[in-house]
Amino acid sequence: MQPFTAVTGPAAPLLRPNIDTDVIIRVERLVGTTRASMGAHAFEVWRFRADGSEDPAFVLNRPEFRAAPILLAGPNFGCGSSREGAVWALQGMGVRAVIAPSYSDIFRNNALQNGLLPVVLDEAVVREIAAQVEAAPDRARVTVDLEREVVIAPDGTRHRFAIDPARREALLAGLDDVGLTLRQADAIAAWQQADRAARPWAWQVAAPERR
Repeated sequence: MQPFTAVTGPAAPLLRPNIDTDVIIRVERLVGTTRASMGAHAFEVWRFRADGSEDPAFVLNRPEFRAAPILLAGPNFGCGSSREGAVWALQGMGVRAVIAPSYSDIFRNNALQNGLLPVVLDEAVVREIAAQVEAAPDRARVTVDLEREVVIAPDGTRHRFAIDPARREALLAGLDDVGLTLRQADAIAAWQQADRAARPWAWQVAAPERR
């Protein structure tokens, strides 16, 4: 997993509330689509017209936001069914952080496990940042700094955000839960060795019965 320290770049404003995982990636795309290619199908119900051509009015099709590493979103982002592919689709488009007032708990956990940072800011703050971006879309840049736990708006205003310390450590190191556990491999092995000595009976494996 790619470590996350800070990212600076365009921030695409997509402030619709209750954007669900089926909008982010359709369920049928989860079968027969590799993780690496899911970005091509992200938001396809909004990105593409019925004839398959891109809708130029959709924010992520605009040249200034096509490769935006930051997404500004509305409340309850990622609601709906549990779908890790929704996170992969966003990452496939180049998104590394989402800034929204709130998230579905399942989406938030999937994001953190895959290195996508879900930042929570007040809705008024998100809308203010979006307004600054829209005022100068070709030049406006937003910074999401995980080390300092701050979002820097285009006008330089700094907005603090909170994140669980353990999740912050994992993202900074580029580790999911498995990776965090493996960092404790020596301690786990030492505990097992001590426990084998103290409780040998607990480590005995019964031989399979013969029939």
